[in-house]
Amino acid sequence: MAVGTVKPINIEEEMKSSYLAYAMSVIVSRALPDVRDGLKPVQRRILYAVNELGLGHNSPHKKSARIVGEVMGKYHPHGDAPVYEAMVRMAQDFSLRYVLIDGQGNFGSVDNDPPAAMRYTEARLTEIAQEMLADIDRDTVNFVPNFDASLKEPSVLPARLPNLLVNGSSGIAVGIATNIPPHNLAEVCDAITYLIDNPDAAIEELLEFVKGPDFPTGGVILGVEGIRNACTTGQGKVVVRAKVN
Repeated sequence: MAVGTVKPINIEEEMKSSYLAYAMSVIVSRALPDVRDGLKPVQRRILYAVNELGLGHNSPHKKSARIVGEVMGKYHPHGDAPVYEAMVRMAQDFSLRYVLIDGQGNFGSVDNDPPAAMRYTEARLTEIAQEMLADIDRDTVNFVPNFDASLKEPSVLPARLPNLLVNGSSGIAVGIATNIPPHNLAEVCDAITYLIDNPDAAIEELLEFVKGPDFPTGGVILGVEGIRNACTTGQGKVVVRAKVN
């Protein structure tokens, strides 16, 4: 368009397109997980940074503050508190069905007790997290420039683990939200195997393998109608009852 040209626009259509563009920017940048590896950007950057530090499940733990500094300085310049909070959550066995960070020290409790400061705690990858990163150095995924174009970071992890299904995720973006429950890894693998052999399998057939969500805090799910609705329509309500001995 030439300089000085006036282009008439419809204000309603412009508001729609601009709002959608902003919403998508928030979704992609930080709020919702990528279906391919089930991770939000900050989670992916934490796992990648821990892996780059050589902190595998057989390695000694390293101070959380060192890891947070690595993530902030190289990949995620948004403050130390959000990075540490995300890492803490990945280490809590009451938050994730299959924890991705092996934490040492006080990482909080199910009763909402706060974790210790990052200078006191230590962390490394869990064995299952290493499966998320396996073969990342073999051109399995695309790498993109980091925030200042000084380094490269993976756009997605190789993810041998169906992380979005087994760990679930929740997030709130602009006008869009998601809340995906976790599921049992063995059941999900059985369903995937069946789907590979029967690509036209109906949802009802897959539900024979995956009976329902598998929450890290346990409990008893009341009824299956909500589960079926969630799997067939994308929306459903699951009622969980505690069990006390």
